[in-house]
Amino acid sequence: MFKILTYDNISIAGLERLPRDRYEVASEIQHPDAILLRSHSLHGVPIPKSVKAVGRAGAGVNNIPVADYSKCGIPVFNAPGANANAVKELVIAGMLLASRNICAAWDFARQLEGDDETIHHRVEKNKKRFAGFELAGKTLGVLGLGAIGVKVANAAASLGMHVIGYDPLLTVESAWQLSSSVARAASIDDLVAKADLVTLHVPLNDQTRHLINAARINIMKKGATLLNFSRAGIVDEASVCGALDAGRIHAYVCDFPGHGMLNHSRAIVLPHLGASTAEAEENCAVMVADRVRDFLENGNIRHSVNFPDVIMPRTEGVRLGIANENVPNMVGQISGALADANLNILDLLNKSRGELAYTLVDLNADVPSETLGHIRTIKGVLSARVI
Repeated sequence: MFKILTYDNISIAGLERLPRDRYEVASEIQHPDAILLRSHSLHGVPIPKSVKAVGRAGAGVNNIPVADYSKCGIPVFNAPGANANAVKELVIAGMLLASRNICAAWDFARQLEGDDETIHHRVEKNKKRFAGFELAGKTLGVLGLGAIGVKVANAAASLGMHVIGYDPLLTVESAWQLSSSVARAASIDDLVAKADLVTLHVPLNDQTRHLINAARINIMKKGATLLNFSRAGIVDEASVCGALDAGRIHAYVCDFPGHGMLNHSRAIVLPHLGASTAEAEENCAVMVADRVRDFLENGNIRHSVNFPDVIMPRTEGVRLGIANENVPNMVGQISGALADANLNILDLLNKSRGELAYTLVDLNADVPSETLGHIRTIKGVLSARVI
């Protein structure tokens, strides 16, 4: 029986992927095998020694101290692409809101008073204040072509927009899904200089923090629109605010309220609604529950943010899963320990990702406790378990 500790309200659709005859799921549970969460912060929370995996029902993992879990050999799973359609639709909505000045126009209309004739007179007199522009024919720059960025690019192309994209880490899978009409920008600077609207779809890390700063804003087209549905820190808010004040940027649409933008007339600030649809919540919960279950029951890793994808079909034998530092002779030492126990290897798969690696081994017989203990003492081994 596996024990799953949950934080937040995980969609029932996801929890139903964990059979009750094999899983005990609760918000308060002792010695959990895995943790499932959405936005709850695990920073500063001690890691239970029993935990083997963490699953976030969403894409970003800023609320999880991934490095700490990596040191313990614990994969952190997320649900990339499960909320992509929800975010895509909100981005398109954001472009329409900004291009037609809908928020300001709606606010004006809601404050109209008087009889119909008076209202009509005021509308005709003031509507030119909210004149906007059409998206068709405009150039959209999509920075980041992952699951969300690709959907945004394709949707914009279907609206008649010229789309350019930039992503130095573009995967083959994303490239296959991307419309052939999307042009490739040579660099970030090339993208922001050519686009009438720029939308951001990159993760927040040390390389992307303040990716859009004063220098890049200065090379954007005058009157361009900036959309940020990734993370607040990717944009230098003070520089964007200054550009809005100066009229250099037409509008800033973001999903992360900050003090400087809350009441700005040219900012459309939403309360982190990107993945806030019933469909997205279900998709994320189902995906991450499936990934955590596959890891607990089979040792397979899919969509981990810290370990490589390692998927190996089960055999008739006993499976051993080992997380370790990516150092020389690790597989040799593990194989040697198994040979000393007179265990025959039926199948083995080892992959690495940066400083971490993961090994699955199928064996012809049970692993003696002393052999498992010896493997755990090998320098560089982070975790090892019989599955």
